[in-house]
Amino acid sequence: MRWLILILGIAILAGVASVVIVLRDGVAPGPRTAGTEVTSPAASPSPPQEGPPSPTASAFTDPCGTFDTTAPTPYAVTGYWLIPTSDPCTWRRQLQAIHRLGGDTVVRLGYGLSPRPVDREGRVLSRLGDGAGPVSGNQGKTAEDPKPDGRYAKCEENGLTCVQAAEKDLKAANPGNMITWTYVYRTDERFGPGIFRCPSIEHEIEVNGAVFYRLIAPEDGSDDPTCDFTSKGRRYHLILVSAGQKDSLTELLDLGDRFGIQVFPALPLAPRDFVKTATADPRHIGTLTTLTRRVLQDYGDRFAGRASLGGVYQPFELQIRDWTDPSKFQTLLVYEEQHRIVEQVLPGKPILVSPYLDGRRQKKYTATPAQVAAGFKALARTGVGIIAPQDGRGTGKVGLYWPNLKNKPVDDRLKPVVGDTTYAAAYYGSTRDYYRAMAQARTELAEEGIDVRLWANVEAFEPTPTDGDTCGRQSSRGRTDKARLDTQVALAAPYVSKIISYMWSDFFTCDSPSLSKEISDDWDRPIAIEARRVDQEAQDGQGGLEIRGYHVGFAKVTLSWTGVETPRVIDAAVVGRRDTAPIEGLPVGTEKVWIPVDWASVPQDVWVRVDVTTSDGRKAAEPVYYRNSV
Repeated sequence: MRWLILILGIAILAGVASVVIVLRDGVAPGPRTAGTEVTSPAASPSPPQEGPPSPTASAFTDPCGTFDTTAPTPYAVTGYWLIPTSDPCTWRRQLQAIHRLGGDTVVRLGYGLSPRPVDREGRVLSRLGDGAGPVSGNQGKTAEDPKPDGRYAKCEENGLTCVQAAEKDLKAANPGNMITWTYVYRTDERFGPGIFRCPSIEHEIEVNGAVFYRLIAPEDGSDDPTCDFTSKGRRYHLILVSAGQKDSLTELLDLGDRFGIQVFPALPLAPRDFVKTATADPRHIGTLTTLTRRVLQDYGDRFAGRASLGGVYQPFELQIRDWTDPSKFQTLLVYEEQHRIVEQVLPGKPILVSPYLDGRRQKKYTATPAQVAAGFKALARTGVGIIAPQDGRGTGKVGLYWPNLKNKPVDDRLKPVVGDTTYAAAYYGSTRDYYRAMAQARTELAEEGIDVRLWANVEAFEPTPTDGDTCGRQSSRGRTDKARLDTQVALAAPYVSKIISYMWSDFFTCDSPSLSKEISDDWDRPIAIEARRVDQEAQDGQGGLEIRGYHVGFAKVTLSWTGVETPRVIDAAVVGRRDTAPIEGLPVGTEKVWIPVDWASVPQDVWVRVDVTTSDGRKAAEPVYYRNSV
């Protein structure tokens, strides 16, 4: 853990001897004068990352209304997940609200590639597993027969179903050609000609306003560029894509340009293993990579050079842990193959993945911080550029606590998940422990030449709803508040370069006031994230504490510890040294302030509680703690 702020006696002179602030890389700048503000040269983030586009104008007007593109209340969370919507005006309202809170990134949820049975009439049936597979525990029996899927029943060509028409055309090219698997992929995007590799047999189909794409993939996964369907009979997979009448991604990227937001659209989601449902099914790798290649080729044709296309999102969720043999873990195998396509077709665009943490002691297959660090390395080696682990507090799989408080009872909202117990008994570590371990793993990977960014995905919900505090479609989870979100930021931020959150709709928009309204009304409340001892090496040998966080530069700092009779209050605006320069490796918006501390008056090995309060009396939701062990 990192440490938090200690401060000098009850009354402090307005003129304080010059101090030295030690930066993250250990370089010490020259002496400074207390009670003033300093801006250091900006440090380059590590590893480098492209920023979002700047808004094209301060406002714009279209048929949905007039939308400003300013960010008057920037918060620590700067990215959010979005659910696809068919209403273009909803996109505008969402991105405006996100950008007003300082958001510069959105991650778009997507859709899955699905293998489907086909009946004798060439109709696509309901998905495998929805009545098409064996029933668990009933050997030799099957579930209810699958029904025709109404979405794909609309797909017809010249009086034939699209499956029949595809097979007819393949056999016309060579009677030995056959379709061995049929897949479907639903999206609200509309692609350009870049999605086709072999236009002689692949094409767009529009029937009564419904749009489909017919893609043909060799069974061996080669996506053969020769398009030779005639010289010999081959086995093929048919991919039917149900698309949108308009391209939602074009619209979202256009809005990204206007608001200064980068978009991470989802890759096609891999089919799940029918038995081990939490893992991806490697049997479908060839078809998955073919579809991925086609979609990304189309992106490259249409969106090359668009700053608003930040990268792509890997939507297949997995738990991050120490796999016995990562090379044999199915989901990682699928990741590696799919990610290789991204690297080939969209070089320079990072892949974002957001695995989940589970640190519960009483459950099987959970993981310690050290095991998660090992899993982080394995995940990075699949080619991802950004790993944004879910912090686990929303689901109750990890807790928010400091090491000196591990024997305290868990928060009431966690009891439905871990029981009425202590943090130490419930979890292997806190969110801070896990992010610290992953940050160290990231550093070690960089030494191997593998650059990956570590972000935090703070879960903006509670494990279960109480007293009707559900959020729209998210009925299984409960609403949380800004204070809880501030605490999540405080514990994760010292180890990550960006903080994003799952998810905007409906967790930030439900109820009145909504969570987003709470944030906009209280956006500049301080959030301390770390305190570290920084002693002055000048002639007077004065000691001090450096506090890092959001809006901490002019705060009043209260230091207390077990045994101290009167907490010490220091006004950083009077005796502190504020530095607003970007801090290498930390999220945008963090700053640091140095305050003097008489270390001789602070007992050894005590945990010092550091509370930060604004001049108008608003205290940070979470104190930070510094152990005086130096």
